[in-house]
Amino acid sequence: MNTESLKGKVALVTGGAGGIGRATCLALAAEGAAVAVMDIDLAGGESVAEELQDLGATAGAFATDVSDYDATKSALARIRESLGEPLIVVCNAGIAGEPVLFRSEDKANWQRLFQVHVDGAYHCIRETINPMLAAGWGRIVCISSVAAQMGWRGGASYAAAKGALIGLVRTLALEYAAKGVTANAVLPGVIDTAMSREALSHVRERVEAAIPMGRIGQPEDIAQAVAYLCSHRGGYLTGQLISPNGGMWLP
Repeated sequence: MNTESLKGKVALVTGGAGGIGRATCLALAAEGAAVAVMDIDLAGGESVAEELQDLGATAGAFATDVSDYDATKSALARIRESLGEPLIVVCNAGIAGEPVLFRSEDKANWQRLFQVHVDGAYHCIRETINPMLAAGWGRIVCISSVAAQMGWRGGASYAAAKGALIGLVRTLALEYAAKGVTANAVLPGVIDTAMSREALSHVRERVEAAIPMGRIGQPEDIAQAVAYLCSHRGGYLTGQLISPNGGMWLP
């Protein structure tokens, strides 16, 4: 790995306190980036930031609810003051919502999924796109899901929100490719995180058997894909959907 690849760059990772977010923070730090760990869980974010600092990286934790525009703007102001302008934005913050068939979907649950996943991405990208354009360089990665492509029985709001992120990055790619800013989506399959372990507690063996690689993915599998897209090595990729899923979905 080229540890100088992102030296001098500041990376913002939302939902950075655990799971895929934590692994992504570590992967970007390994590429040389200073990392802003943004999460609603300040203690969790601080723990990841301290882990990065112990490894010799520059990092800081910033608490916010990305679904709140004003709170996100305030957090970005603190990031700029502490670390510098984030030209790498990884929109990873997300929630699973309540598993329920569509006809029983609660409107509040539907709206909350879109507020966190879609509005949260909008807030972060809207506040960082102009500095990226001014710099002539930027990386945007949204963490979508294989559910956006194959659907999810009992998870219409989650699949729909993750699908919206695909439309967002493809539009950003078209609008800003000529300006040095790339936008891509990573669509994880089933990944071993605290959220998925709870959801799959009774069916884990069956799920693993349905994945051609025979295993559930690890957060690092996703983080390495994100790091590649954010690095100079991935500079000719934009508007793309990268799906580390062990072969469970082959579009």
